[in-house]
Amino acid sequence: MDTYVFAFLEYNPQYLIIPNMEKTQESPEFVRLSQAAAMTLDLMGGSFYRDAKLYCINILLTYSQGCAANCSYCGLSAKRPGEYEEKSFIRVTWPTHSTEDIAQRIADRPDRVKRVCISMITRKKSVEDTVKVARMIREKSDVPISGLISPTITDNNELPLLKDAGIDKIGIAIDAATEELFDFHRGKGAQGPHKWDRYWSCFDAALEVFGKGNVGSHYVVGLGETEFDMISGIQKIRSMGGETHLFSFFPEPNSRLNSHPRPHVETYRRVQLARYLIDNDITTIDTMKFDDKGRLTSFGAETEKHIDTGLPFMTSGCVGTDGTVACNRPYANERPSDEPRNFPFQPTKEEIEAIKKELTTYP
Repeated sequence: MDTYVFAFLEYNPQYLIIPNMEKTQESPEFVRLSQAAAMTLDLMGGSFYRDAKLYCINILLTYSQGCAANCSYCGLSAKRPGEYEEKSFIRVTWPTHSTEDIAQRIADRPDRVKRVCISMITRKKSVEDTVKVARMIREKSDVPISGLISPTITDNNELPLLKDAGIDKIGIAIDAATEELFDFHRGKGAQGPHKWDRYWSCFDAALEVFGKGNVGSHYVVGLGETEFDMISGIQKIRSMGGETHLFSFFPEPNSRLNSHPRPHVETYRRVQLARYLIDNDITTIDTMKFDDKGRLTSFGAETEKHIDTGLPFMTSGCVGTDGTVACNRPYANERPSDEPRNFPFQPTKEEIEAIKKELTTYP
């Protein structure tokens, strides 16, 4: 079974939402919920492989018209075949649930929920509805809330509205490491609306409103960049005062990149370690060395003690109130049977030894 969060899955019929032809199930009254989050809130039965735990409830706004963007790698792409409500995202379906019910379940599980992330799609109504959904959650709980925003439809003067609604961290999915790749996968090259300069200007504005350390970028490794390109993007974010959350590309069925290869795990490991060193101010790209293919050959710092902790290879994401990563997205980058790209738990000693070999292997 091709899924990313569980070893087995059982639907509980009492929680399934039956379509109501008289009322469209749209945000803010309804939202989509990742299967991992649905399991965490007991809206869906199932087990996480290796007893992984999810601590962030990932919420996706939903509209009958779907997303207006057309990113080449995304399951929600406007040009991907199928009805929007049936489209998968990160290779699994996102069932629709009542926002009020989700807010109450979050409040009832303070030991299991350390953060909530509300994700916009590219529809202008997403901004005001993100504010409304955040307030609905805040009325019932003081759990930290992140907003994964779309700069294309978010004006800079709307950022304070998100903060006033109780959102303390902002995520901006830049995804592609270079302007050329961004345009190819998300902009004109994909017949999409996103623009490179707008994403960066919004990132800068978000830092002004939310403060350094409270704005993060998403990057997807494997969209055609070199290791140097990706690490340069990570360094740019850090120099601005942000942090980076990494994903490893995995093809979405029927998307434009359906047949695009995944990045080599060895490449991903080097980028992961470089991100950890940069985001923790241990070193910078200026001290690193690269070969003529843009592959990282020296980190410019002592790395063994950091590698031995396993921390650089665990999921990077927004933290909870305890200071550890809450948005750990179990198996979002691979099947449970694969070697984890982002470990949602502490790697074993055997896994760390395998990682050491991967770091020095160049396919």
